Amino acid sequence: MQLVERTIIKKNHPNYKSLDALAFLSKNLYNIANYIVRQEFINKGNYLDYKKVQKLLQSGVDYQAIPAKVSQQVLILLDKNWQSFFQAIRAYNEYPSKFKSRPKLPKYKHKKKGRNLLVYTKQAISKPQLVKNKKILLSKSELFFDSKINYDSLQQVRIVPKLNYYVIEVVYESVEVKLDLYEYNVASVDLGVNNLATVTSNKKGFQPFIINGRPV
Repeated sequence: MQLVERTIIKKNHPNYKSLDALAFLSKNLYNIANYIVRQEFINKGNYLDYKKVQKLLQSGVDYQAIPAKVSQQVLILLDKNWQSFFQAIRAYNEYPSKFKSRPKLPKYKHKKKGRNLLVYTKQAISKPQLVKNKKILLSKSELFFDSKINYDSLQQVRIVPKLNYYVIEVVYESVEVKLDLYEYNVASVDLGVNNLATVTSNKKGFQPFIINGRPV
C-alpha cells in the first residue's frame, strides 16, 4: 500500500522562496500548455493530448525551466484535468438536470498569484543522498529535506502549494502487516460520570475494570 510522509514548509523556512519559485515556473508551463490545448479545441474542435503537447513544448523555455521529468508530470496533470472535463461533459449531456450549468473548460491559473503542483518521480531524486544521508535532494536544485523513507520504497515526491505554505509529500510503498488477531473478541466500554468508563470483554481471562471519573 502507498503511504505519505509530509513536511510543512512555512514562509520562514529557508527553502520556502526556492519552492515558491519552482511552483511559479510550474504554473507558467501549465498555463502555456493549457492555452495551446484550449485554442486548438475552441477553434478546431480537436484535442491535443499529453504526447502532442509535450512534443510542441519540450524545446521551449517554460518546459526547460524545470527538470524534464517534472515538466512531464505538469503536462500529465493538465491532460487528466481535460479528461475530467470530457467526462463531465458526457455526464452533462446524459443527465443535464444534475448540473447547475454546463461544465467549463479547464481554467488558467492566476498569472501572478497562481502556483502549481510539482511531482518529482523517483528518477528525479538523488539516490546517494537518500541512501547515505537520509535526505531528499530534488533534481537540478540544492533543496534538501530530511526523510525517514528508504530509497527502494520511494515512489515520488510532491511539492503541494497551499495558501501560505508548502507541503512536501514523500509517497512510498509500505508492506501491509497482517496482525494475528482473533476477530470474535469484543470489548465493551460504558461511559459515565462518576465512573468515567466501565470496560468489559468476552475474551477469556479478561478482568473487567472501572476508571474513576471523580478525580477528572
